[in-house]
This record gives sequence, C-alpha cells and structure tokens, in this order.
Amino acid sequence: MTSSKIEIPGEVKSDPAALMASLQLMPSPVPNPEIKYTKIFINNEWQDSVSGKVFPTYNPATGEQICEVQEAEKADVDKAVQAARLAFSLGSVWRRMDASERGRLLSKLADLVERDSVYLATIESLNSGKPFLPTLFVDLQGTIKTLRYFAGYADKIHGTSIPMDGEYLTFTRHEPIGVCGQIIPWNFPLMMTAWKLGPALACGNTVVLKPAEQTPLTCLYMAALIKEAGFPPGVINILPGFGPTAGAAIASHMGIDKVAFTGSTEVGKLIQEAAGKSNLKRVTLELGGKNPNIIFADADLDLAVEQAHQGVFFNAGQCCTAGSRIYVEEPIYEEFVRRSVERAKRRIVGSPFDPTTEQGPQISREQQNRVLEFIQSGISEGAKLECGGKALGLNGFFIEPTVFSNVRDDMRITREEIFGPVQQIMKFKTIEEVIERANNTDYGLVAAVFTNDINKAMTISTAMQAGTVWINCFNALSTQCPFGGYKMSGNGRELGESGLKEYSELKTITMKMVTKNS
Repeated sequence: MTSSKIEIPGEVKSDPAALMASLQLMPSPVPNPEIKYTKIFINNEWQDSVSGKVFPTYNPATGEQICEVQEAEKADVDKAVQAARLAFSLGSVWRRMDASERGRLLSKLADLVERDSVYLATIESLNSGKPFLPTLFVDLQGTIKTLRYFAGYADKIHGTSIPMDGEYLTFTRHEPIGVCGQIIPWNFPLMMTAWKLGPALACGNTVVLKPAEQTPLTCLYMAALIKEAGFPPGVINILPGFGPTAGAAIASHMGIDKVAFTGSTEVGKLIQEAAGKSNLKRVTLELGGKNPNIIFADADLDLAVEQAHQGVFFNAGQCCTAGSRIYVEEPIYEEFVRRSVERAKRRIVGSPFDPTTEQGPQISREQQNRVLEFIQSGISEGAKLECGGKALGLNGFFIEPTVFSNVRDDMRITREEIFGPVQQIMKFKTIEEVIERANNTDYGLVAAVFTNDINKAMTISTAMQAGTVWINCFNALSTQCPFGGYKMSGNGRELGESGLKEYSELKTITMKMVTKNS
C-alpha cells in the first residue's frame, strides 16, 4: 500500500509530450474543495468542544490556514467514552448484531470511501501535502482494501473445542475487548484510520479515535461516511485534538480498555506508561524505524538504486518504514552513490496538485526545521553532502532531496529517525559485518536486501531483527500481511489475521458433563 512503486493505471510514457497527454487522462483533484466537517463526532452527532476551543489546520504546501477545527480535550473524551461504553453494553444494538452484519457495515463504508475517493484524496493532499495521484492510487486504494479485508473476516472469527481431560466440555470464544482508544499519525491519515478501525470493528469493539492535529480533515469526513453506512450511535467517535490533552486523556482513561497508537517512539513510551498507571489497558504500538537497506554487488543495480530512492524519499521521507540506512557492498559503492545522486537530482518537488510532482512538502514548519537541523548535523560530523541539503525557495515547507555519502554508523543522521527526504549511503565489505551493523540500532521495524544470491538473501532476512524484511523490493506492504516492529519500533501487529488478535480477548468456557463420549 505504501508502495515504493506507485501503481498508476495505464502505461506511463517516457516522451514528454506523450506523458503530458497521458496525464490529461488521469483523475483530477476537486477544484476548491468545500471543507464540510470540522466538529467533534460523538454518538453519530456533530458537536462543539466542551471548552469552546478551536484550532487551525494548515496547507503545508503554502503555509496558509485551511480552516478551524473544534478542539477536543479531556471533557470531550469523557463524553465519547460514555457513548462508546453505552454502545458496547450488553444487549445493545451493536452487541446483539450478527457478525456478518458488522462485516456488511464495514463493506458499505469501503464502498462509500470508494465513491468519494477523489474528494478524499483532494482533501488529504490539501491537508498533508501528499501528491494527489499517489494519494489516490496508493492511500485511498489501501484504505478501501483494508476495510474490505476486515469486513470479510467479521464472521470468521471463532474459537475451538478442546478435548479436556475428565467429564467436561471445553471450548474457546474470541470476544471483543471493549472500548478501544486509537491515535492516528499525520503521515498516512486515512490509511492508518482504516488500519485501526477495520480489525477493531470486525471484532465487535467500539472506538474513540483521535486523528493527528495536523491532519484531521479526511478523518472527520470519514465520520460522515460512518454515519451514512449505518453504524449505530456511539460505536465510532472521532475527536480532533492535541496529544498532550486529548491523546493523554485517551491513554489514561479508566473507561478505555485498549489503546492503539502509531507515531514516534518517544510518545509511544508515554502512552504505554499511562496505560500501565491507569487500568493496565491493552496496548498496540507501531513506532519509529531506522531501517537498513543492504545492497550486494551482485544485485540488479538499476532496480536497487530506484527502490532505495523510493524507499527513503516516498512521502517526502515521512515514513516509519523509510530505508534511511543504506549499506552498499564496497565494489559497487561509488557507482551506486553516483546513480543515487543523479536520481535524487531528477526528483520533481512541487505542488501536490501538479500531476508530475513526486515529492510534496514536509508536514509543518517545525518538521521542516527539524529535518534541516539533522542535515546540518550530518555536515558538521563529516558526512559528504552529495546533493540537496536546503529548504526550497517555495511557499510552504519543502526540502530538497538530500543524499549523503561517506556516512559513519556513529553519526546522528545514522542513529536517529529523521523523517525527511535524506538518504545516507554507507559502505560494507562482508556479510557478517553488515549484519552486525544493520542490527546495531534501537529500532526493528523493517529491513531490505538486494541480491541475486538466494543464500545471501535468506541469511540476511533471517538475521535481521525486524518485523518485516523485503528481498529485492521495498515498501511492499499489503493488507493481508502482518506489520509491526521488534525492539523500540513497538509491540503487537497490525493487518492480516494477526491484526485481529490485537482486538479480541480469548475466553475459555468449561462445562461439567454427566458423561463424555469421544
């Protein structure tokens, strides 16, 4: 879904005139889109915040304010939890609903997202700076597929009978956990909403969801589609607000039974601590990454250069999966650097609504400054700046695609997650050396290896301390495949059948029998 190879229908032309003609056939964003929903969504109703506070949301491509949104705080979280608990109470419409009907509602929601996909992609691009066409063909398709995948699973979650010793009948049930708090990041707002909602609803939970304060608009529009799809009041509640207030209230709330968070490791630690100090709620965390991408000399060099480029620059580098530590075998190192620099210099940075744009802005001025500070640290610590390294002279929060060579493992740009368009290329000599260096990190989200030697591929993939390893590809994510990290990249898994297990409790039921027959 967050694919490094963006699948755009039809043949992409290399001739400039033919390319422009083919782009004319592509879907176009909605011109001057109306922002329809800016309030808090509780109990299937639009509400103002209890405090009366609002906050601005911005277009990162221009720095201009789009609109103001109602700001949820603890009192609003209390209201949402009350609604969610009522919807989850025994005998409620939601608890008595057939599992197949839950699946039908999720499938209906997917249909509505598909119906409004061009509008949603437009708003997502406006609010996050993501280029429109990749948003439409990657993010929206990923959102739709995720909802449909978990819709199909709703009536296939079942327990087992157990041949217990003695005169007993024993079986297991998978039961919903209860009220689930879900906190969504700003880099993939719609798709992460689907990753969270899909399994939670398929299992029969109710939800209190907070979108990122930077990107609340598509999530709020999704609330309108949730109501249109027919979900009962209180099942899904959406509260735009800030992490230290609304997010903290969700993590520590005694009426919330589970919290799922995607974002930084720093905030993930705070959420896990709050969950432990409150009611020991279940926790799923998908956190940061500093992901190794290992390129052997026998690899297809053209493929490796392009995949490494897309693997770090996709979404302006604002991906937890970014392959930002690139280890290249010594015999091809200089050539790999040369080709990588050429490719970075060709990368088109500009308006998210220009169909030729490959890279939009960073999400905010704060994030832009943070990335630029990382770049300066790389220069000051002795890495060779091959290209880029500066803010672009455009309105908004753009940064040039940046490539460093001669990077050491002890540099800050190698140790810390940058979350920006910065590629670091390092050299290695032996397979034993690169395994040790690649694993020498606090993170363990993803890794990749490029080689035509199956023994090298399997040696690397089994040795990596990471939740996902790609061989001769990068960012090959799919709804069917579990995703999550080792070490400080989080705990638990999203997507696939494994994602369902994070949203259910396993109950064992044993009944005494008068007699037992096999």
